[in-house]
Amino acid sequence: MKTGAAFVGFLFSAGVGFAVGWAVGSGSGGPSGGGGGTMAPGAKAADASALPVGDSYVKGPNDALVTLIEFSDFECPFCSRVNPTIKQIQDTYGKDVRIVFKHNPLPFHKNAPLASEYALAAGEQGKFWEMHDKLFANQKALLEPQLKEYAAQLGLDQAKIDAFIASGKGKKAIADDQALASKVGARGTPNFFVNGAQVTGAQPFDNFKKVIDEQIAIAKKKVAAGTPRDKVYAAVLAENPPKPAPPPQRPQAPPATRQKVSLSDATPQKGGKMPLVTIVEFSDFECPFCSRVNPTLAQVMKEYGDKVQIRFRHQPLPFHKRAMPAAKASLAAHKQGKFWEMHDKLFANQKALQDADLEKYAKEIGLNVTRFKADMNSDAITKQVAADQADAGKWGARGTPTLFVNGVPVRGAQPFAAFKTVIDKEIELANKLLKEGVKKADLHAEIIKREAGKEVAGAAPGAAKPAAPAKPQDVKLGRAPIVGNKNAPVKVVLWSDFECPFCGRVNPSIEQIKKEYGNKVVVAFKHFPLPFHKNATPAAVASLAAHRQGKFWEMHDKLFENQRALQRTDLERYAEELGLDMAKFKKDMDDPELEAWVKADMAEGSKVGVNGTPATYINGRKVSGAQPFPAFKAIIDEELKKG
Repeated sequence: MKTGAAFVGFLFSAGVGFAVGWAVGSGSGGPSGGGGGTMAPGAKAADASALPVGDSYVKGPNDALVTLIEFSDFECPFCSRVNPTIKQIQDTYGKDVRIVFKHNPLPFHKNAPLASEYALAAGEQGKFWEMHDKLFANQKALLEPQLKEYAAQLGLDQAKIDAFIASGKGKKAIADDQALASKVGARGTPNFFVNGAQVTGAQPFDNFKKVIDEQIAIAKKKVAAGTPRDKVYAAVLAENPPKPAPPPQRPQAPPATRQKVSLSDATPQKGGKMPLVTIVEFSDFECPFCSRVNPTLAQVMKEYGDKVQIRFRHQPLPFHKRAMPAAKASLAAHKQGKFWEMHDKLFANQKALQDADLEKYAKEIGLNVTRFKADMNSDAITKQVAADQADAGKWGARGTPTLFVNGVPVRGAQPFAAFKTVIDKEIELANKLLKEGVKKADLHAEIIKREAGKEVAGAAPGAAKPAAPAKPQDVKLGRAPIVGNKNAPVKVVLWSDFECPFCGRVNPSIEQIKKEYGNKVVVAFKHFPLPFHKNATPAAVASLAAHRQGKFWEMHDKLFENQRALQRTDLERYAEELGLDMAKFKKDMDDPELEAWVKADMAEGSKVGVNGTPATYINGRKVSGAQPFPAFKAIIDEELKKG
């Protein structure tokens, strides 16, 4: 076990979407560590085999009543968010709690493993916690040159760091921590064990407090019965080893429903001219998962040859700012017969999709650049992308990549085996129809005509039948700030959180709704600050304080533009920039009526089914998450047709 200098101080799932959970398992866990840099005598002997402290870095005394073991990742934003809570725990409980840091860099955080090695190397020079703080303060800058810069700032010997990393000691320590994480069920980060009781995610202080208080009471009984304080942790775990919370049980997906997917000659395509199976892919050039599915599709083409054709359609997501220009660039290249060459360029350079980059790629693949630029800005290409998005919404392709294999949906970057299962069944069906006399050129149309809407057993993962639409809720505008005519036939009510990144991402879709539908739609904003966003409630109050001076939407825009700077001083600065009466603004910020307004919005949201943000209700019909504009458009158009 290792100690160090000053310590300053939700589970993130590798998948589509955002989930927050809080779980506590019974048990106890965590050894002891000295606060001043040396290990207390006997600490190793008193360690707990079920969940050992081992050689991990520790803040707090060896004889603390409670050991909090943290599995963390320096590139994980939720790990960063929980640090102030850990500091609050230390300040509140003092010598009764010690903190143990263990490494669990997640596989999709490519800079996290080296960051952990640098922290361990810094620990060899007595500065683990100082490096810990540097890394969390600079989560978006963890490349090796930046890590070396932080080491220099801390006065570390870089040669010693290099030798430590070359020795492999850091990699082994990380691997040991990850093996332990797997053993005890710490499936994501941050993940905690409080004397063995599991707490998952960046939970608020009160959630930790409940568990810590329970464990302190258990520990005090042990001490009263004669167990030395420095052996309490091992004694508690010996009686009640960690029982991690079970993994979330996902309901088994029902069979997929074949969608009524139509084909267009304008769509870029490759593969067989008269295939048995047609794969329509909805994709986004800035989406990393879309990039990951490309090798699988290449394997499909290699395996099945002319039996398969792939058609590429566009679903640029609203929070990928350069996805739309990239989509238009690919279609401009298609006009000159080089769609797939541009397709490969764009996916090979997903982080370089500015206008200058797109023109450079056009030159590199031999396009007429003047014509390319004109086509990129043409109405025809804009309409083609819009048509793709509209069809994506109609067939349920709300995320990327979504593929339709003869109309059977396969969602996400699935492995080859998942595609093979579907393709093989579709080839069987196609051959059956050919024997019946269906012409090969008519296969796709005939399959869709006969089979669309039917469930397909044994489809690929992620190809679940869309849930039946929920019953519309009775959602009223109330006193919410609005844009548009309050008597408009379509009412769009958005529950949102100023600190939620997904709420920021849905705003372009909401703006497009306002622009496209004008007075046919009214948009209302209601508050649903999530409990783990500590600045979201003050930001909501600030927006309402600005509302009292007629500038809600101006403050709304300021807050979303500055989601990482929502302290009270920031809120007052934005008010000044908007020309608000500062005396009134400050008074309103402290008015309990405004916080009560926010709570009333939350209560109303919970009543109608809001359980995350953003949540949008269109005439009471719920749209969850940061959906692209076509998902909203489809519902709005249906509501307008009702008259």
